Amino acid sequence: MKQPEFYYCTRPGFQMTFENGWTVSVQWHNGAYCNNKGFEYAPGSEQYPNAATAEIAAWNSKREWYDFGSDTVLGYQTPDQVVTFMEYVKNFSKN
Repeated sequence: MKQPEFYYCTRPGFQMTFENGWTVSVQWHNGAYCNNKGFEYAPGSEQYPNAATAEIAAWNSKREWYDFGSDTVLGYQTPDQVVTFMEYVKNFSKN
């Protein structure tokens, strides 16, 4: 089983794996379903903007993705909604 870890993402966002083997992804770059979607960065700029919303997803150690009912990602989530989802996933049974 994979150990709990934080993961660096090359674009604004992060991933975390919990002790139960589930990983949560939180992304807010210009390609994610968030208020930064389609944001145009200045040429040569590495300055990424903050975001009011983010895209979330989760998968288990077998790479089986959590299904939100209509997709495996859910966009435009506020910080409170992200934390609620992370707590929900953290409490899944070990896989």
